[in-house]
Amino acid sequence: MIDKYYDVVVVGGGHAGAEAAAAAANMGASVLLVTMSLQNIGQMSCNPAMGGIAKGQIVREIDALGGYSGIVSDKSAIQFKMLNRSKGPAMWSPRTQNDRMLFAEHWRLMLEATENCDFFQDMVVGLVEEGGQIMGVKTSLGLTVYARSVVLTNGTFLNGLIHVGDKNFGGGRAGEKASIGLTEQLREFGFESGRMKTGTPPRVDGRSLDYSKMTPQPGDETPGVFSYMSYSRLEQQVPCHLTHTNEEVHDLLRSGFDRSPMFNGRIKSVGPRYCPSIEDKINRFAEKDSHQIFVEPEGWNTVEVYVNGFSTSLPDDVQFKALRSVKGFENVRFFRPGYAIEYDYFPPTQLKRTLETKLVKSLFFAGQINGTTGYEEAASQGLMAGINAVLSIRKQDPFILSRDEAYIGVLVDDLVTKGTEEPYRMFTSRAEYRTLLRQDNADLRLTEKGYELGVVTESRLKVLIEKKSQTHDLVEFFKNTSYSFKEANEMLAAAGSPEVRQDDKLFRLLSRPKVRLDDMRKLDVVKAKIDGGCFSDEALTQLEVQVKYSGYIAKEKNNAEKISRLEHVRIPEGFSYDKLKSLSYEAREKLLSIQPDSVAQASRISGVSPADISVLLVALGR
Repeated sequence: MIDKYYDVVVVGGGHAGAEAAAAAANMGASVLLVTMSLQNIGQMSCNPAMGGIAKGQIVREIDALGGYSGIVSDKSAIQFKMLNRSKGPAMWSPRTQNDRMLFAEHWRLMLEATENCDFFQDMVVGLVEEGGQIMGVKTSLGLTVYARSVVLTNGTFLNGLIHVGDKNFGGGRAGEKASIGLTEQLREFGFESGRMKTGTPPRVDGRSLDYSKMTPQPGDETPGVFSYMSYSRLEQQVPCHLTHTNEEVHDLLRSGFDRSPMFNGRIKSVGPRYCPSIEDKINRFAEKDSHQIFVEPEGWNTVEVYVNGFSTSLPDDVQFKALRSVKGFENVRFFRPGYAIEYDYFPPTQLKRTLETKLVKSLFFAGQINGTTGYEEAASQGLMAGINAVLSIRKQDPFILSRDEAYIGVLVDDLVTKGTEEPYRMFTSRAEYRTLLRQDNADLRLTEKGYELGVVTESRLKVLIEKKSQTHDLVEFFKNTSYSFKEANEMLAAAGSPEVRQDDKLFRLLSRPKVRLDDMRKLDVVKAKIDGGCFSDEALTQLEVQVKYSGYIAKEKNNAEKISRLEHVRIPEGFSYDKLKSLSYEAREKLLSIQPDSVAQASRISGVSPADISVLLVALGR
């Protein structure tokens, strides 16, 4: 039935699989996306939202590299918020609330409009491997599809087991069957696997809620966008709402703890500590008498509502009674209860930084199969795996992002170097160069790299070039143009900043903490420049950030350059650590296991000391 020999077969149509398929196809490779349900491509399995703290930066990086997640998020957005506006720009994180059905629809349509991308609905139950090289996949219908590379993005479907109280049943998502067969074969190849857990809250009928008892959570007054190519902004937005649990809710939940799979031993796997279930919250934080619940609409027209903050695997009757005691939920009607899901994953230390497996050539893992959680983390891994799958076929240098180039670089490096014993998600605190890795400059960091790879279009590159040109023009203008101190003092008084006694450059004025670009526009020389220049909002943002944080940016760049010297000291594949007798036993063991490709990566492995790195540098002739 399928007689075509594909360059890349992508298994799974979630966020990781969709981005992998798009990236590989846009590079000109022939791609087959095999998924168990073509109706659920790009499905938002949990909350109907994209972005957030650090995750928003990842979405912008995906977009800068020609990925689709940002565009799809903008097209399906019902609300936009820039989080952490009160903090510095390194912490600003965009987030959209999305129409769940529109999101999946736009993903499907964008993939269908992508040349070189074919689709097939079936379950992949096995891999074709010869002599340590992937050759294709086998499906439940008995088909063999041959391919030069395979990307596995199985999400929560590998031997997925859904728990609701003392009931459990196989499934990868509510209403969808689990995927079986692959885990067992991968173990036969020599891969180590484990089990992880995640959960989701109930979905309820919005018509049964009393929003007058809740606090509205509107979007930004001037909503932004994710994609650097999006020109349409939301003209109207749908509000979310905030309510809280109380002691009565907690008591009702506790009454079901003896039937909870989390507490009675049915669930033995590890879940994410930063996104705990409601029963976990009231157990771990017993001193708290309430917890926040965000009431999030699922779309423009649907009445379905996502109860964010009430993730649970307690029995459905307990969920119902407890939720009815939450303010505004007194008459709630359930669409479906919350549940927990256990699934197989493969510790990512078994991967190279390209996300190719060390054991089988041309086999790539991306998404939750690597022990991560979150749409954004999955999508970025899919993008990187799709790109590197094509590069490996073409025998070209791999595409690896360093920790000072992208949050994606931090994510991949953390996974393959340190591994994970609980579902991994990205935080700004994980990035040591977060002042460099802002959401506003993802295109400046990555778009040219994407263009060289073939995943970024010329039109997108032109947008970047124009932004760079405008930003350079504005920064140079502020560096070289002086202000009149008399005019400036009026503006400074209004801004609450000390007066100046002489004329100076605009750059120094904008560098002041309390002075914003909007204040500077009160000066005639600045107003004339900006009003007459047709500058984009992106360029104006760059001006303000680059001026205000110039010292911090320069310092971080300097630190990154020092570390990057070690990044360029490559370790040959199959390097004999056994011969280095001066290495500590732990370091030797860890280095043999991880097989780092650079001294910098080796230095980040837990158990490898600075003394061990010195020994390694000497051995490499440095």
